[in-house]
Amino acid sequence: MTSSDNKQHGSTTHFGYTDVPVEEKAGMVADVFHSVAGKYDIMNDAMSLGIHRLWKQFAISQTGARPGQTVLDIACGTGDLTRKLSRQVGAKGLVIASDINASMLSAGRDRLIDEGLTGNIEYVQADAEKLPFSDNSVDRITIAFGLRNVTDQHAALASMYRCLRPGGRLLILEFSKPVLPAMSKVYDVYSFNILPKLGRLIANDEDSYRYLAESIRKHPDQETLAGMMRDAGFDKPHYHNLTGGIVALHKGYKV
Repeated sequence: MTSSDNKQHGSTTHFGYTDVPVEEKAGMVADVFHSVAGKYDIMNDAMSLGIHRLWKQFAISQTGARPGQTVLDIACGTGDLTRKLSRQVGAKGLVIASDINASMLSAGRDRLIDEGLTGNIEYVQADAEKLPFSDNSVDRITIAFGLRNVTDQHAALASMYRCLRPGGRLLILEFSKPVLPAMSKVYDVYSFNILPKLGRLIANDEDSYRYLAESIRKHPDQETLAGMMRDAGFDKPHYHNLTGGIVALHKGYKV
């Protein structure tokens, strides 16, 4: 997949394997996450056998966030990264938990408040393509399993770059391309046969999880995403493959 494959052609873009009008994709993605918000955490554990926790812990270990810094967690969902980042930056720091989807943002806020995390977290409903934050205003940006759902990923990366302070760091945790052919075949069987059935059994929503499987296949591979980050201005973009490339953590810097 090349960088140009990720751009919209004419007035359509992809929603999974279906071409849809560009202006309709955000609403369709929103409907998916409104539907799955209530069972999101249970489904994450079920469909990854709990391994998503290790992926996220590795991402946190790579942020380099320090006490007193400001971190923006885009597509925060139910707050897995926000929780850990809150502890990293401490009482004098700030984590901005941001999500375009009101249902997911509300679920995350309720969950973290119930856990007693209230002092250094702010919640902002925002579009990653048009982040409502000042230039050079945050020290770190994280986005976990959210970039593939963004309509214009180039615009989102440019918006993230604008918000980062010089010396800041972007970390993108996302499904990617398995590096072993045998693993790819097993992964395809799981994604298109088992995952939708799990969605039906646990979340009563087979279609949303079929879309999620398709959206993973439409997402840029490791090298393509690194190139997109470079095009957006990020210095030294590179990645770590996790679980054989099923997931990759990309990092880039603003100098």
